[in-house]
Amino acid sequence: MESAAEAARSILTGLHDVMASGDAAQAKLNQVVNIIGEALSSEVCSIYLLRDGVLELFATRGLNQSAVHVTKLASGEGLVGTIAENVDTLNLDEAAAHPAFRYMPETGEEQFHSFAGVPIVRAGRAVGVLAVQHADPRKYVEIEIEALQTTAMVLAELIANAELIDDHDVVGSAQSGTVVLNGLPLVTGMASGVAIYHQPHVRIEHTVAEDTEAERARVYSAFDKMREQIDRMANLAEFGSGGEHDEVIATYKMFAYDEGWSRRINEAIDSGLTAEAAIERVQQRTRMRMRQIDDPLLADRMHDLEDLSNRLLRIVAGQMGTAAQMGLKQDSILVARNLGPAELLEYDKRRLRGVVLEEGSLTAHVTIVARAMGVPVLGRVRGVRQTIREGDMLLLNVDEKNVIVRPSTAVEQAFSTDFAVRQKLKARYAALRNEPPFSKDGKRIDLMINAGLRDDVSSIALSGADGIGLFRTEFQFLISATLPQRERQQRFYREVLDAAGDKPVIFRTLDVGGDKALPYLKDEGSEEENPAMGWRAIRLALDHDGLMKAQARALLEAAGGRTLNVMFPMVSEPWEFDQARALFEAQMAFLSSRKKQLPSRVRYGAMLEVPALAETLDILLPKLDFISIGTNDLTQFLFAADRAEPRLAERYDWLSPAILRFIRRVVRECKAHNVGVSVCGEMGGRPLEALALIGIGVERLSITPAAVGTIKAMVRSLDVGAANLMMEALLDRPVDKLRTAITDWAKEQQVEIG
Repeated sequence: MESAAEAARSILTGLHDVMASGDAAQAKLNQVVNIIGEALSSEVCSIYLLRDGVLELFATRGLNQSAVHVTKLASGEGLVGTIAENVDTLNLDEAAAHPAFRYMPETGEEQFHSFAGVPIVRAGRAVGVLAVQHADPRKYVEIEIEALQTTAMVLAELIANAELIDDHDVVGSAQSGTVVLNGLPLVTGMASGVAIYHQPHVRIEHTVAEDTEAERARVYSAFDKMREQIDRMANLAEFGSGGEHDEVIATYKMFAYDEGWSRRINEAIDSGLTAEAAIERVQQRTRMRMRQIDDPLLADRMHDLEDLSNRLLRIVAGQMGTAAQMGLKQDSILVARNLGPAELLEYDKRRLRGVVLEEGSLTAHVTIVARAMGVPVLGRVRGVRQTIREGDMLLLNVDEKNVIVRPSTAVEQAFSTDFAVRQKLKARYAALRNEPPFSKDGKRIDLMINAGLRDDVSSIALSGADGIGLFRTEFQFLISATLPQRERQQRFYREVLDAAGDKPVIFRTLDVGGDKALPYLKDEGSEEENPAMGWRAIRLALDHDGLMKAQARALLEAAGGRTLNVMFPMVSEPWEFDQARALFEAQMAFLSSRKKQLPSRVRYGAMLEVPALAETLDILLPKLDFISIGTNDLTQFLFAADRAEPRLAERYDWLSPAILRFIRRVVRECKAHNVGVSVCGEMGGRPLEALALIGIGVERLSITPAAVGTIKAMVRSLDVGAANLMMEALLDRPVDKLRTAITDWAKEQQVEIG
């Protein structure tokens, strides 16, 4: 044989004629095994197809014809079952020597020694096996195996069109049965729905080419478009930033411009495949190799190549739309490598029940948006593409850190029962909506919500919150393709204030930069190794004072005649606050000179996220109206632990003496200066952590809307005076397991902690 392409082309020419004929499906398969056997000079060629969960011999050349529809093998049984289960190739010079070999006497195969088999794959799963055998003990050469693999792809189309396989049958341990995948909790909650990929898989309907050169031209054009996309990718926030961003882009470019990859696709086209089938053919070989790779880094690189293959396939097929653009038809769990916040917002909230990400982090903006939307998210889930198929039923339980793929009926029922219990709890918390959050000993705790979208404001009334303690103004910038104009910002802020009515709204000025990059606001300087502690928030805003001036004017005009509450993020030293406040007051003077209506009062605040600020509170507090402790960033800075790093994400406990003593010191100093202090962040939305915060003197929490009912129920069951005494004792002389001690106390006092 001269080449794999010529061998495959010879086979495909014969298969094309067979597929075009009006013969019955069985007659076609009988012709196919003869065509393949003759082209490969192989004495035996057999086709096994998956029917009712077993692999059934459907057609053969060389084995006993009486074995057809009689010989059946379970997944993993014999050589054929092993190929299907592993979705991988076997090439043996002595079949009987393989540990999986099973002798089937009715076939008469004892006279044959060599054996080669390839899986027949459709939509990423094995639906059959194509096998050849020979009397001489020899291994089949690589070009013969490649010809078999190409032929198997075309066979998949033939048998699917003839409805010879059951689309619900699956072979391969990585593709069948109930599987539990673990990950990193990003947004808590439970949800069930069918799996929908953000970038849907392209189903290949035609595999045999009519015009080889036309197919080649389509692939060349697609490569050009894909390379243009990769060259632009560096400017897209959704692909991360810093070192990770550079690594992803460098790897993508390496593969996108790899001549070996494009050459292999060209060779597949030469064999007679369409452009789509050629890309998928090369991708199948990549998947098979991935299963043999033990090196995690190399396996990740192969995943990158698969990502690019999917992108190339979508370009060729003209299917570049996301699942959001196509619309969700039912309750769905979105599956993606990663997402940008704007992409998540494109989905129908009524049908989007949860998100599963291969990447993702606690600090990513898509996580914050999902939390605001009330959509549970599980991140850092490995093996997604190898395990989850479009349309699979998924049970997502972020609290348990897992997603169950293709659950059994019993598992679904147990999940539904657990979900129903949680819904009842939610209903009970909802009943507290109009009840004030007074403790048992009469202490009023203010419960505010975090927001960032216009629709979030309705959550004030729905949750019974006291207002918005943190309105993230950057969301409007992150979901916009261009810098929002001042008039547009002003209109947006006025709509938020109007919707909030008499409830206060605290606007945090723009917190972008670092890991929240804006594509239209790029720093041409050096890349940051640690973006969370880099050029971001107030640091960026003071350098781009035109940006901050526009936002200041928009906020001041929007709040005309009302109180404006504004706070500055990531203040590290008092002079940063002084500059930001001076900028606002200069804009107020400008508006006054233009006879514009000004706010009746402007209250200025700062976010304490950088530990250094705690050392200069005596200088800063006399200038402030309020301070807000941002526990998410504060925790990672205090412990020098990147919360985006999965190995550290849950290593440092909020209920530790270090963080609680730090917050207690800040609270005491703020009260001494008669400055209001609140805690905003995920910490305050957890009942036990909220109990501890109240116990050290915090009287205002700003949390997610979904957490308001839970925290209100806890507050109403709590004796704050007793909690103060308990926390003082525990922090003055900390025990080894502070969380356990607080939990035990809460249970003894019958405090509702969930």
